[in-house]
Amino acid sequence: MTTISTTPRTESPRPAPKPGFDPRLAPIIDKVDQGERLSIADGLLLYETPDIWTLCELADRVRRRLHGDAAYYNINRHLNYSNICALSCKFCAFHRKKDQDGAYEHSVEQIREEAHKAVASGATEMHIVGGLHPWLKFDYYTTMLRTIREAAPALHIKAFTAVEIVHLAKISQRGKQGYEGIKSVLRDLIDAGLGSLPGGGAEVFDDRVHDEVFKGKIRSTQWLDVHKAAHELGLNSNATMLYGHVDQRHERIRHMDILRRAQDIALRRIGYEAEGTKERRDEGTEGYPDCIRDWPGAVVLTRPGAQLPNPDASGGYHQTIIPLPFFPDESELEHLPAPTGLENLRTLAICRLMLDNFPHVKAFWIMQTLEMAQFMLQNGADDIDGTVVWYDITKLEGPTTHQEASVADLQRAIREAGFTPIERDTLYRPVERNLQTGAWRVIR
Repeated sequence: MTTISTTPRTESPRPAPKPGFDPRLAPIIDKVDQGERLSIADGLLLYETPDIWTLCELADRVRRRLHGDAAYYNINRHLNYSNICALSCKFCAFHRKKDQDGAYEHSVEQIREEAHKAVASGATEMHIVGGLHPWLKFDYYTTMLRTIREAAPALHIKAFTAVEIVHLAKISQRGKQGYEGIKSVLRDLIDAGLGSLPGGGAEVFDDRVHDEVFKGKIRSTQWLDVHKAAHELGLNSNATMLYGHVDQRHERIRHMDILRRAQDIALRRIGYEAEGTKERRDEGTEGYPDCIRDWPGAVVLTRPGAQLPNPDASGGYHQTIIPLPFFPDESELEHLPAPTGLENLRTLAICRLMLDNFPHVKAFWIMQTLEMAQFMLQNGADDIDGTVVWYDITKLEGPTTHQEASVADLQRAIREAGFTPIERDTLYRPVERNLQTGAWRVIR
């Protein structure tokens, strides 16, 4: 069994039935209390029930069982190295063609300058993603990583979505090698300085949604293969779900189920035992990606007394789920309404309950608003991301890509929500800072 760390946990009282209580939720409450995995039917009921209060209380109960009153943030800096992209996904307002107004690509010297700015701001992480640039060579990406590592040796580099990794395999002439080509690309990137993978590009794992909204983009099997390969090489990663466009609720639940099965496999690889002898093929699993066909059974981390992986010793797994609401503005789908705040809250709470083997749930304040992220901390989330500074994927308010929160902003938001702010690094290890010098270190 792998070495694992004990996280302080507090157990809140079981939610008492209130006026408006939906009795259909009683079996789900029992499952949550006993640490049993919720079924797909349970997830659909959580979307359908009008009893949002019990849903949110259950998500908060699990969140506090895992993390007590701790709420995480980090000091990070985002870098979008280019918005030029070979794809034209309908939901995306970020991409440009090479000669289109607003198109850009950063030089190595510009990237070096961004790394220096990150160090000056006290960042522990550089978060890097971009478009699928049709003409940049593979050595541009390895040079980018080496440049950042040289300019900022202590900075953790979280970079490249699974979509980008598959693109890098193609441009480096390793695309036809399949899974081994992906692993070869990741090895080169790790050697150049890559520390972990972000979770973007997952969208919703469904062929109907894929073909309608982002045809040409990689399908779920390739996304899962990239993250599996990263985990096998010792990299941690995140996962996302971009919802609220043409997707339906049952497709989101299916997405969550696929993710947690992939996480079961990752956790088994690092030494966790599957619980029970449930059927390998559950309800609604027809057509699931090949990479999770050898599903070992459920590994539930949210049951009372379970221990979370130690990021220093465990190897690769999914750290956090980040539900991302769709922003229709300036995309080909701008005729669609964005999801409501209530739908966003419900989706995040369901993620906390369904994804029982994900240690963390992030309310990404850039796309949820800082005020909504505060509320989400009380309803399943334990992390609100970081200072960000520059984010060009979505513009929450107005046209600017300068979207920054100070450390004081983040700490105040967390305290106002009733939690204790904990600065973390990319791997969710606490960070200690010298208030006089700004120097920081990871507390292990």
